[in-house]
Amino acid sequence: FRASDWKLDHPDWTGRLRVTSKGKTAYIKLEDKVSGELFAQAPIDQYPGIAVETVTDSSRYFVIRIQDGTGRSAFIGIGFTDRGDAFDFNVSLQDHFKWVKQETEISKESQEADTRPKLDLGFKEGQTIKLNIGNMTTKKGGVAKPRVSGSGGLSLLPPPPGGKIAVPPIPPPSSTAIANHVTPPPVLKSSNVSSA
Repeated sequence: FRASDWKLDHPDWTGRLRVTSKGKTAYIKLEDKVSGELFAQAPIDQYPGIAVETVTDSSRYFVIRIQDGTGRSAFIGIGFTDRGDAFDFNVSLQDHFKWVKQETEISKESQEADTRPKLDLGFKEGQTIKLNIGNMTTKKGGVAKPRVSGSGGLSLLPPPPGGKIAVPPIPPPSSTAIANHVTPPPVLKSSNVSSA
């Protein structure tokens, strides 16, 4: 379909378009601007598909299949004056069918989960477990001994095995060493500044 073949300057009908959904089916409803009376309706089972097609020469025009209550159908061309409205129309249909696809996948996964054997992680009758927490062993009827820390509440760990203690090297004394000497940053030479 080509929109340039249509009489775009004088459309046969103008009105309001609404996209609604009921279950997995989306509906394009063409309604009167003022009264809201339904002019035509197009049920859509899948998108993209035969119920809504884009034209080859514009992103603002579409061909939809409208149907009445008796099952009769006709193809009509619709168009939007604003490109943003056409984009929103397209995105709303894509979002609806993306939701339908996700719902279908979720229901399939839940049915597959019901057929798989369930993993029973509960305790059987009479089954017990034993937990060892650190070095806190207790005697029957006794109280656990608290760990003794070094003086001041700070305990130090021994050095790692095979580790060497590195002593920082001491610089050799020089005869011109000045205490608290700070070296100034280097001065960049520029062609505009003369050095004195």
